[in-house]
Amino acid sequence: MLGLQTLVSRENDPFQPAVVTVGSIHGGTKHNIIPDEVHMQLTVRAFDEGVRQHLLRGIERVAKAEAEAAQAPKPPEVRVSDSTPVTSNDPALAARVRPALEKALGKDRVVDALPITTAEDFSQYAAAGVPTLMLWLGAVDPETLARAHAAGTPLPGLHSSAWSPDVARAIPTGVDALVAAALELFGPPAP
Repeated sequence: MLGLQTLVSRENDPFQPAVVTVGSIHGGTKHNIIPDEVHMQLTVRAFDEGVRQHLLRGIERVAKAEAEAAQAPKPPEVRVSDSTPVTSNDPALAARVRPALEKALGKDRVVDALPITTAEDFSQYAAAGVPTLMLWLGAVDPETLARAHAAGTPLPGLHSSAWSPDVARAIPTGVDALVAAALELFGPPAP
């Protein structure tokens, strides 16, 4: 498992962010019995599809080399499942929608977000040739956000059980943002 981390630390350009996470390991039935097989589940994330493909090939290479080094009776089976391509916004679509969002929400409330390495099936639309734009909605109470920034404390993420959105503000803001984007793209309703 540690050998997989070298794919990011030794083989990847440090200016091309990438993540390989071993998130699940299942093997054996008792502490003193060597299991016949072990199942591992990994997450692979990158901003660049070429980097992602390099990591996937490297995982298979490392797994087979580790098995051979341990004289495993058979080579490991490496399967890619639940795979999603890199999620990227279409620059022309983002440039078109941004002024509408700024007009609807206020310029100071529309900011560029830093890229993050999330696994997101939304990318399948872009892979099919559909121009895509993923928006992030700030959903934390402004006072809570200010306190967290002042203290340098990270806030819980979207998939955390501790995530607590300010629903009274987030839902109307999200609706306003989506309506503004739709009107920009599809035009105002007919009278």
